[in-house]
Amino acid sequence: MDEKALIHDWNATGQTFDWSAVGEIQLDDETLRDGLQNPTVVDPSIEDKISLLHLMDRLGIHTADIGLPGAGPRAVAAVTALAREIVDSKLKIAANCAARTVVADVRPIAEISQAVGIPIEACTFIGSSPIRQYAEDWTLSKMLRVSEEAVRFAVAEGLPVMMVTEDSTRAQPEVLKALYGRAIEWGARRICISDTVGHATPDGTRALVRFVVEEIVRPSGEDVGVDWHGHRDRGFGLANAIAAIESGATRIHGTALGIGERSGNTEMDLLLVNLKLLGVHDADLTVLPEYCQLAADGCQIPLVHSYPIFGSDAFRTGTGVHAAAIVKAHAKGDNWLADRIYSGIPASMVGRRQIIEIGPMSGLSNVKYWLREHGHDPDDDDLCARIFKAAKQADHTLTVGELEALCRTG
Repeated sequence: MDEKALIHDWNATGQTFDWSAVGEIQLDDETLRDGLQNPTVVDPSIEDKISLLHLMDRLGIHTADIGLPGAGPRAVAAVTALAREIVDSKLKIAANCAARTVVADVRPIAEISQAVGIPIEACTFIGSSPIRQYAEDWTLSKMLRVSEEAVRFAVAEGLPVMMVTEDSTRAQPEVLKALYGRAIEWGARRICISDTVGHATPDGTRALVRFVVEEIVRPSGEDVGVDWHGHRDRGFGLANAIAAIESGATRIHGTALGIGERSGNTEMDLLLVNLKLLGVHDADLTVLPEYCQLAADGCQIPLVHSYPIFGSDAFRTGTGVHAAAIVKAHAKGDNWLADRIYSGIPASMVGRRQIIEIGPMSGLSNVKYWLREHGHDPDDDDLCARIFKAAKQADHTLTVGELEALCRTG
């Protein structure tokens, strides 16, 4: 069997961007900072935060925002514990922290970095859009003055610096040029484009990232990384992340399950899967379900049944046509085929498996498959008929308990 001949890939046929030419795309996990700013989530225990940090490391995520220590003593304690864990467990993942462009926010990052003994990138942020400037009564000169003070302080303390402009996707070109350009002069070696309120479309993302790369980064003559930080208010989080990469962004931010302010951030878990499918991330993703479930449990939020890839229904079917195709694939003795016949993403890639259940939309294929999987005789015609009849009369997918009870009836 020629596996490539079994799936005609229109994605590749219509592709205008050469993903094979993409170098390493770095990933920054914002679960433990921006993710926790969502008003519904509960701040996880430090034990859960440390476990999440280990899972991020195993997933090949390059950096993690471990908090905003300028928020107070509790935040300082959490950031310090996470930074020490990176050192003590010799994790590959690097740390960064958010800070307003205020020296008082940057100072605790420097103190933690020096105490623990690892560099912690200072992600200094300031609003950049005219609507924000108007609301705050900010002038550009004032914005540049406070930004310079914070960035120069961080650089002097030996911290790597990323200059973040909030609301970049609604900011004027000349303001972005001034803030980013001067930050590079002051020593920042990363700049972050932020779609803070989820305003951007993929076309807007491409235009902005290209502008920043071509009009600010290249003319600077410095080796400056370009980050994209996206939100999902219009539902474009993942699409914008892909568009940002296509346009020159070198690091993409995301959070577990897309948690974050309002409607949340780009979903790190879905981004990882898509980058894997595109051939630009090669980490083992079989621990992704654990990462998602831990984030859901630790933050006390539901992992919705229909959530792509990691929801309980993602690889589960009770439909007769679907089940019949999967059963036929299994009959050919081919797990590769069975994992793809009714799935655009192979369940095995993320440590999961295809599940066939029985409900009102099921056929006999579902019944026989379920009986075989659960140690019952799939060739018992009376049993098959009894379960099939019960399924057709039901208004839901039958539970294991209901099916086992039917198997005992006879």
